[in-house]
Amino acid sequence: MGEIVVVYERDNAAATRVPRGEEPAVRRVHAAPTAPGAPAVTGPRTLCGKDTFAMEASGWKPSEAPETPWYPEEYASVVCPDCHAVMET
Repeated sequence: MGEIVVVYERDNAAATRVPRGEEPAVRRVHAAPTAPGAPAVTGPRTLCGKDTFAMEASGWKPSEAPETPWYPEEYASVVCPDCHAVMET
C-alpha cells in the first residue's frame, strides 16, 4: 500500500449551527491513499470506499509516526471501523 493520509468527514448538518469562525464537528475519521503520482493530493476514495471530494485532509500522515495509531488520538471515538480494519491488516 502506498502513502496514506487521514481525512475528516465533517458533520455538514451541524454547519448551519456552528458559530462563525469554528469548524463543523468531525463526524468520522477515514484513511485514504494519495492520488497516483501526486503524493500531496488525497485520492478519490477512502479505504472504505467513500468519496473524498467533500472531506478535509487532516495533515496527519501515519507514516510519519509509525509508533502511534494511524489516526489522531483525539478522534479515536469517531474512527471509521471499515478504514480501521483495512489499516490494521
